[in-house]
This record gives sequence, C-alpha cells and structure tokens, in this order.
Amino acid sequence: MCGIIGVTADPEVYGNVVPRLVEGLKLLEYRGYDSAGFALVECGTGRLVVLKDKGRIDDIVEKYRVTGYCAATGIAHTRWATHGAPSRVNAHPHMDCSGRIAVVHNGIIKNFAELRAMLEERGHRFQSETDTEVIAHLFEEYLRQGLEPLDAFRRLVSVVEGAYAIALIHLGEPSRIYFARNVSPLIIGLGNGFNAVSSDIPSLLPLTRRVLALRDGEYGFIEPYKVYIEYRGRPVAWSERVTHVAWSVEAASKGGYPHYMLKEIMEQPRVLYETYMGLLSSDEVQRAASLIASAGRVFITGAGTSYHAGLVFAYYMATVAGTPVYAFIASEHETYANLFDSDTVLIAVSQSGETIDTLQALRAARKRGSKIIAVSNVVASTIPRESDVAIYTRAGPEIGVAATKTFLTQVLALTLLSLEVARLRGAVSESMYSESVKRLADSGRKAGEGLERSSRQVERLVGLLKEVKSMYILGRGLGVPLALEAALKVKEVSYIHAEAYPAGESKHGPIALVEEGFPVIFIGADDGDMRDRLQSNVMEMKARGAYTVVVGSNAYSGMKGVDMYIGLGAFDELTAPYAVIPPLQLLAYKLAVALGRDPDKPRNLAKTVTVE
Repeated sequence: MCGIIGVTADPEVYGNVVPRLVEGLKLLEYRGYDSAGFALVECGTGRLVVLKDKGRIDDIVEKYRVTGYCAATGIAHTRWATHGAPSRVNAHPHMDCSGRIAVVHNGIIKNFAELRAMLEERGHRFQSETDTEVIAHLFEEYLRQGLEPLDAFRRLVSVVEGAYAIALIHLGEPSRIYFARNVSPLIIGLGNGFNAVSSDIPSLLPLTRRVLALRDGEYGFIEPYKVYIEYRGRPVAWSERVTHVAWSVEAASKGGYPHYMLKEIMEQPRVLYETYMGLLSSDEVQRAASLIASAGRVFITGAGTSYHAGLVFAYYMATVAGTPVYAFIASEHETYANLFDSDTVLIAVSQSGETIDTLQALRAARKRGSKIIAVSNVVASTIPRESDVAIYTRAGPEIGVAATKTFLTQVLALTLLSLEVARLRGAVSESMYSESVKRLADSGRKAGEGLERSSRQVERLVGLLKEVKSMYILGRGLGVPLALEAALKVKEVSYIHAEAYPAGESKHGPIALVEEGFPVIFIGADDGDMRDRLQSNVMEMKARGAYTVVVGSNAYSGMKGVDMYIGLGAFDELTAPYAVIPPLQLLAYKLAVALGRDPDKPRNLAKTVTVE
C-alpha cells in the first residue's frame, strides 16, 4: 500500500538523483498514501537530509524545496498509516538517534513493541509512533556493538518479524542502499552507473527496464555499480532472474486523458485483444486446465474485483464445463482451509500478484498439498512465483486505484480457462470449443461498441444519479457478478451507496427500501434468455415507484416499465462482460467527476493491499 523508491548513482555519470526520486515517487501515488518524504545524502556537505510531511507529494516537494537539493544517493517513501496517525513525525523516512541512518519501510513489524522496549532500555529515544523507526534504531544499536554494516543489517533482518520491504541508508556508506523483502514486494532496477530499488515497476520505468524481483527472505545492498543479495546468510546468484519490462514510460502516464481511470477504461478494447492473443500463443491456459481437469475440488479466490472475476469463472465452469467451483473471498480463507488437500486446485486471482489476503489463502492451500494456479497482471510478482502455473493478463500498468481493464482481462483469461477445462472433460465438442474461442476474439470489439453505444445515455443517467444517495444494480445468472462489480465501482469512486444482488431476491427484503424515484439498474447479460424473468423484476420495482434502467443486449429493448434502456448491441453470455462492464465503469467514473471526486485516488483506498 505504501511506496518506496531509492536510487544510488555515480555522480560523474548520472548526476543528481533527486529529480528521479520525485518522479519515481509520483509514479507510486496510485498505491495510496497520506504522507511522503525523502532522505538524501547531500552533495558537497555529505549531510543526511530528511524532508517529509503529511499531504500530497507535489505540496511537500514545493514546501520543502526538495528539487533544490543535490544528492547521488537517496530514498523516498509514500506512507499509508498503520502504526500512528498521518503526521509529519510519523511520515517516513525515520532516523536513528545520531541522525546518520534513515529508513523507509512498507508493511508491519509484528514484534516492534518488544524491540522498541529493548532499545529504549538501552538509551534509544524515539520520535514517532511508528513500527518503522525501530529499524533505524536497531541498525544503530548493532553498529554500536561493533558489527560491520552488512553484518548489522543481516542481524536486523533476522530479528524483525512480519511483512516488510525495507530500504536503508547511512552516512558510513553514503553510496550504498540496504534493502530487505519479506512478503511486501520489492524490486531492483538495474542501470549503467546507477542502481535503484522500488516497491513497484512503474517508478523504475523512467530509469530502466531491466528489473529483478526480490524473493521473500532476500536482503542485501545496491551501489552504483554493484548489486549484492543474500538469503539466510548465503550469497544469491541473481543474474538469470533479470527480466526486461516491455511497458513504456508513456504507458504509465495519462496519455492525454484527464484521469488514469478514464484512460484505462478506454484502453480495454486494445488490452483485451493483446491478452487474448498472448494467451493463445502460450501454454499457460492449457497447463492450468490440465491441473483442474484432474482435480477433485476446485476453489477460486481473490479480493474485491478479483473475487468478482472468480464468480464469473465459477458461473462459466458450472454452465459450460459442468464442473462446480467454490469461490470465496480471500480474507475468509480460514473457513475453507480444512477442505484443502492434495486433490484440490486453488486459483488465486490478484491484479498485483501481491494481495496479502490472497497470498495467505494460497499458502494455506499449498501447506496442505494443493496445486496453485495464479492469475495476475504483474510478471514475477509473489503469487505467480509461488504457484504451479501462472496465467498472465496483458493489461499493462493500471494506475487508477479502481480496477477497470484488469477486471476484464482477468475475466477473459478465466473464460478461456473454463473453455479449455470443458474441452478436456468432454463437456463441449472440439468444434464448439473452437467456435467459442474464436468468439472471444471479439471481446475487445464488444468493449469498444459498448462504450460507443452507451456514451450519450450514460451522460444523461449521470445527471439523474448524481443527486441520489443509494441505488440497486441487479442481474440474473451471469449478470449477478457483473452487477457486483458495477456496484463496487460506483461505491469506490463516486461514494454513492450501490448494492448489487440477484434480481430474484428483491421480494425477500431489499424491495422494502424502494420508494418513488429510487434508481434500480438491471443488467441483461445474455441474448435474451433471462428477459422474461428480468421483466417481472422490473415490473415489481416499477410498481413501488422505482426509476428503472436496463443495460443490456438488443434482446432487452422494448421491455415494459423501463424508464431508460441502454442498448449495447448484439452479444451472448460468452461476450456479455466485455459489452456490459465498460459502460458501467464509465458511469461510475462520470459520477465521480460530476460530484467533484478524484476517481484515481478514492478516499481510504489503496491500489495494492499488502498488509492485513
């Protein structure tokens, strides 16, 4: 959830790293933060300068004139409060008693209270409420005891417990940045005359495309011309793990759109095509399907949007492959842990590949001998690395906090997986399988058509909905998980309460809230199979005074009791998500803008949740 960027460079070759730290930190804004800061080894004086505060990066940079400083080594951080309220004192970086050590950290140090008590007994004075400050004082303590810096850091890593990504600098080695990773992601960026460390790839793109994803338990240091990694006291050979990132710097920018969210909604026709072609040209789906076809039980898990993608997969597995799949929210994995065994496959869906709840579910299943399939957008992230098979979507970087293009690329990957399982189990013929796979080639085109056909109606609907405090979004069959995702998007970015549930459940309680003008959006996610049943649901809502909207295929035009129909063209259940979801994402986005919200940075939310 927090962000880290650190750069150390040869000043004769690379010059001042401060502008790169500022730029890199801004590219981590999407992870969510409440404060930010910089620690710089100042050129000329050799002083360790720390500049930090609560608030936005731009405001902090201006207030403290950050870009007026020169440094060849520095670390920077965006903080999402977990220990201690957002404040200047609690913002990172944190220092030791001497002011010669600075540290930034993502995650939670579970044993920080006992470590702090021990350090205070030995005379260390703390300035903040955070768990992170313990790291700086612990390093200082080990140096006081006479340990060499690497030995001190090695011991530090052996003592701290929890999920963490750490970057640390000290004046004894002004061109070195120490790092450590356990659970929280950390990546090395490799350059010529410099090296960098970051919590996520986008911040490294202005510097390099050669990256190395650290693994749990690894630690070490970077210098301008050296990368050194250890695991449990032994050096790690890492050169063969270096990967080339194909994303361009421009791909992580807004590309002329006012917000990342809108840019990413409009990118869906392209990224769906790229994901489709990428999956067809690899064996990821086939290998995953083989595991599922031979399994006794299949589970799928994720958090938020990824869970909704899992529900779509469970629907297709039931209706196309004739195979039950148990979908559960990752944070509830303990409920299902006793069902995991060696005859089980767990599919772990995570946009970032680092979602802590999903990672914990994966590890619980792995511990009991289950096979693991990952679906992720980030190559070499933790969840794919700890899986038997990884299916990668090709959505590119998604900067907006609310998931848009990653949802539909997940759905596309999982739909192809369900079709392959159906083929292996004989639930569909070879010809039906081939025809279905070919139809999915239209996923990107359906997304584009849906956006084009709905734009005017969405604008009109925004004018009506921006005044309301609550709404229902309903569906049947496949429409249920799509409604759940649409409602989540509305809540996330507009802050209007939106509730989704199966349309047939209205009479069992929710209809009690319906009164004159209450908005109810119905999703027709097929070629008309559910029309008659959805029609009766529309009428029961209309009879209570609801304002009714139907979003669906051509087959849903002309329904009685409908105040607004948003027609999205011809499609069936296989291609419905790609036509239906983008217009509803656009609705959520435009509602947010109309209400003066920032759709890229919704309040209280973060892009990647890496702490419990």
